[in-house]
Amino acid sequence: MGSTVIAIPDREDVAPKEKKKFRDFFLPIISFVREVDSKYDLRKLIHSIKVGVALVSVSLLYLVDPLYKQVGENAMWAIMTVVVIFEFYAGATLSKGLNRGIGTILGGGLGCLAAAFAQDVGGIGNSIVVGISVFISGAAATYMRLVPRIKKRYEYGTMIFILTFNLVVVSGLRAGEVMQLARERLTTIVMGFVICIFISLLVFPIWAGDELHDSLTSKFEHLARSIEGCLEEYFKVDTEKENRPGFSLSSCKSVLHSKAKDESLANFARWEPWHGKFRLSYPWKKYLKIGEVLRDMAANVLSVKGCLQSPRQSLQNLRASIKEPCEIVGSSLAWALRELGESIKKMNKCETAGLIMPKLKSIRHELNLIITPSALASVEKSTDALELASFVFSLMEMVDKVEELTKEVEELGGLAGFHANSK
Repeated sequence: MGSTVIAIPDREDVAPKEKKKFRDFFLPIISFVREVDSKYDLRKLIHSIKVGVALVSVSLLYLVDPLYKQVGENAMWAIMTVVVIFEFYAGATLSKGLNRGIGTILGGGLGCLAAAFAQDVGGIGNSIVVGISVFISGAAATYMRLVPRIKKRYEYGTMIFILTFNLVVVSGLRAGEVMQLARERLTTIVMGFVICIFISLLVFPIWAGDELHDSLTSKFEHLARSIEGCLEEYFKVDTEKENRPGFSLSSCKSVLHSKAKDESLANFARWEPWHGKFRLSYPWKKYLKIGEVLRDMAANVLSVKGCLQSPRQSLQNLRASIKEPCEIVGSSLAWALRELGESIKKMNKCETAGLIMPKLKSIRHELNLIITPSALASVEKSTDALELASFVFSLMEMVDKVEELTKEVEELGGLAGFHANSK
């Protein structure tokens, strides 16, 4: 009989195939994780997990029979509370939670009083009292929402007040147990609020204060690089501009458009408890003031953009004549900005502040020498003189802004208790 020989593959031949299958299976997962990590912040993944944990925790009010018997259908208010108030930053969660709590207590309390009074009146007067109370509370709370100071910090609380008041009063029109209804809903809302605050503040908290602090310090570096890049682009000759790509001012534009984000972070940071380097009543308003000066300076840097390109050879020669003093000015401004930013970042008193102010005065003197009437009179074309004067005046405005920043950073160090830099 013929025999059939079955080839048994060697272990070394199987191993590469198994490794290939293993690699092909996990490669998409690994690439997805890398894409998420590079494209999004890791903190967003942490926040998503925290929200999921909070929802699972509060869902136990429905899933566990003993808890469900206690709260009943009112458990939906706890779930709704988690969905509504759980925000990315701990300060935002605390702000929304306290606003919701205050609005619920005030709206529920006043709603119970109005409903009880309406029931005492009885008859058709019941409906009249409810209608009048709904109108007065809604109109008054809506007007208060339009007040700038209240709108900035308590808009959500006033909205919850209107909602709770109307729910309690209108439901009380047909339900006899108004107080019990308000108590049960408030209890479940407090449960959702406690779960949110516990997870947000104690499990990998994401602080708005830290975000604002890092954002402010990075603006100094962005402006320093933008100034250096602008001056380098300004003094390029035509051949260098053709061979090398132009300088991007995207980082400077991001500084200019950062007002809304800074104000939002500062508002959330005021609600946050003492954490890390930031104590209670930390001077976040001073951060906004410094940010405003930085945005003004970013506008000055962007104003130089119109002077960067000019095809006239005479202007190229004129730029070459002022290149050295202007580069000294630019490097000095960049150095001062980095020193101030490093002082805020490390929360140390700026020891070089005493050197910055005299240096700025000498810079201003050098710029004044460039645009003296005699120096401008030597320029052949009036348009060239105008362009030169515009460029130098922009540099002088930057010097003024850096001087203002130096004073603001020194004041911040005093208010925030910056410690002396130990070497």
